[in-house]
Amino acid sequence: MDKASRIKRLKFRAWHRGTREADYMIGCFFDRYGTEWDEAGLLWFEKLLDEEDVDIIGWALGSLAVPPEYAGAQMDAFCKLDFVDIPR
Repeated sequence: MDKASRIKRLKFRAWHRGTREADYMIGCFFDRYGTEWDEAGLLWFEKLLDEEDVDIIGWALGSLAVPPEYAGAQMDAFCKLDFVDIPR
């Protein structure tokens, strides 16, 4: 799959999680940072998208410990939640 198609697919998956809260949290994160990621960053995000929303939200809010495979700069940016811009 070429990079443009891969980005488009990731954007769709990020914004179609099943709950509005997860859509905003994960979708806004992708919109803010997704185009800046290298191959390792894209792989990290693809793997994250396979996780349950309740776990992802718990990691972001600090109510669940972040698993070692997700710890690092990307998760640190995700946990700031300053990228979420909810349209009104």
